[in-house]
Amino acid sequence: MEVSREIYWNVGHVVVLPMYLFAFAAIAVFIWGFYRRTSTYRLGKSLNRFDHLPQRFWLVARNALVQLRVLKVRLPGSLHSLFFWGFGVLFIGTLLVMAQSDFFDLLFHIKFLQGGFYEFFSLALDLAGLVALLMLGGLLVRRFIVRPKGLETIRDDYLVHALLFAILLTGFVIEGVRMAVTEIGSNPDLARFSPVGYLFAEAFRGLSASQLESLHKVLWWVHFFLAVGFIAAIPFTKLRHIFTATANYFFSDLSPKGTLATIDLEDESAEQFGAATVSDLTWKDIFDADACTSCKRCQDRCPAWSTDKPLSPMKVVQQIGELAFSAPEANLCETVTSDVLWSCTTCRACQEICPVSIEHVNKIIEMRRNLSLMEGAFAGDEVRTAINNFEVNGNPFGLAYASRGEWAEGLDVQLMEEGADVDILYFAGCYASFDQRNQEVARSFVKICNSAGVKVGILGKQEKCCGEPARKLGNEYLYQTMAQENIETIKVYGWRVRQIVTTCPHCYNTLARDYQDLGLTIPVEHSTTFIARLLQEGRLTLTPEPFEFTYHDSCYLGRYMDIFDQPRAVLAAAGGRLSEMDKSGPESFCCGGGGGRILADETLGRRINEERVHMAEATSAPLLVSNCPFCLTMFEDGIKTAGCEERLRAGDLAEIVAARLATTSTEETGP
Repeated sequence: MEVSREIYWNVGHVVVLPMYLFAFAAIAVFIWGFYRRTSTYRLGKSLNRFDHLPQRFWLVARNALVQLRVLKVRLPGSLHSLFFWGFGVLFIGTLLVMAQSDFFDLLFHIKFLQGGFYEFFSLALDLAGLVALLMLGGLLVRRFIVRPKGLETIRDDYLVHALLFAILLTGFVIEGVRMAVTEIGSNPDLARFSPVGYLFAEAFRGLSASQLESLHKVLWWVHFFLAVGFIAAIPFTKLRHIFTATANYFFSDLSPKGTLATIDLEDESAEQFGAATVSDLTWKDIFDADACTSCKRCQDRCPAWSTDKPLSPMKVVQQIGELAFSAPEANLCETVTSDVLWSCTTCRACQEICPVSIEHVNKIIEMRRNLSLMEGAFAGDEVRTAINNFEVNGNPFGLAYASRGEWAEGLDVQLMEEGADVDILYFAGCYASFDQRNQEVARSFVKICNSAGVKVGILGKQEKCCGEPARKLGNEYLYQTMAQENIETIKVYGWRVRQIVTTCPHCYNTLARDYQDLGLTIPVEHSTTFIARLLQEGRLTLTPEPFEFTYHDSCYLGRYMDIFDQPRAVLAAAGGRLSEMDKSGPESFCCGGGGGRILADETLGRRINEERVHMAEATSAPLLVSNCPFCLTMFEDGIKTAGCEERLRAGDLAEIVAARLATTSTEETGP
């Protein structure tokens, strides 16, 4: 006789009809619960997230089933993933039992849960249940005993943990009671394939068969009602993230990272720009609140929160959900507060670490748009001044636009308006054009190009700010005005502009991605990858000289553009020996200048740039290297205010490369 077990032992098939009636009732409650929530999702504006279906299903497979995003945070991520897989195996096992007993065996007299396969099946379910139980215990200890700072515990957390523990424990107890009657004495060979159940069976050896059978019947129904209660409770508790998080992977934003919706400012029917209420957001922004698991990973990675500012990306998402389901007409910006909104550096650290693909930054930008375009609000008087300077002079400093190209005097650079044929158009940006420290970076880049035989052209006084700081502060109108002027200027030169290169990651993102919506189709590259390519192709020769350094991954080059390896390779080719900071690569800590914050005074909490400077100082490297004018400016300032001038200095990658050109003396140029 093939090895197997009686599926409805002690309760009989008489339980099948009421079992399915209660199960269908629970499923009906489940469907009704989610259906009720869809009316709230529909408060948001339309958004197409059903394109590129194969890619979306792949995201569900790798993130929901394989748990890749969850595993980014090692300990809690591992606990959650192992619990998920263990519980998932138990669920699959339950479906197989139902399929055999209530379909294949009943209708066709086919039994597949027997023999060697059944032994493997029994062992797999026992071990999966044990893993799920242990991992749930680990998660319980973390939440209720360790209590990491900022991890809020609500009623749902108690309910969910208690329910899951009860389901797993009663399952093992039922198994143990059954084995105590049917296997411990009479079939020990089969019992060994249920090792956890065997331990529970040993605990019940002293009870009589009739006592065990009575206990089994009671616990069987308790376990069943816990299971159907679990199903019914999903839409009404945090358990709903099992489905909303999975759906959120499917609804992921497949556009390039950091893409913002370009407002049609010529739409005369538009009465609202930006988000004043939740109905001004998209349905996905509201759905994100239901997908949020309150794990606080976004909050932990946020540089604003880490420096005692009021911004918690997690709370912003939760507040959107609370208003959507309770007070959809309430003022969204007043609820979130302007201090929270202006604190964001748009670094994307929150989105990169979020295990359920929530989109935090765009929500904040939409609320900033409402503040800026509808209410005329600014992050401070200094920002108001900078915005006025943009409008008058095309730069935040208020300096004459006619002097924008003076940094290049004496260099082998061509002005585009003079009709020269060039290999690249160098879009210098505001800081390289007007800030004395960053002018050195621009000059270094030109020297690198000259050494490689690359002919460089600039727009000079015809160039205006790319508009990125204004856009990230919510002033879409000013951004589009400056962007259109730059695009029209570049188009004038037609075929002579074959490629644009910039030393500013903010200009790079804006020209390469945002300007596409406004009609710019010319390839754009950041100087870092451009230099790396020149080295790889043998067009640029360096004389390496040893130096110790630590490297800062600019948010807009790293997390936004996934450029991590090339700058390190260039610096290694220049002779550098790298000491990484604790937070580097995709986990890099912002300098504090993104999101337009470069224009604003930092008045809340501790200074983000000082926090990053101290991280660099901890490596003992004497040089902090970046490749962003905002980062360099913030670090130069942070080194001074943090009192680190004797131990640390800041430099740009272009300066280091220019100082080691094969034809250049190291005494002539920077570090």
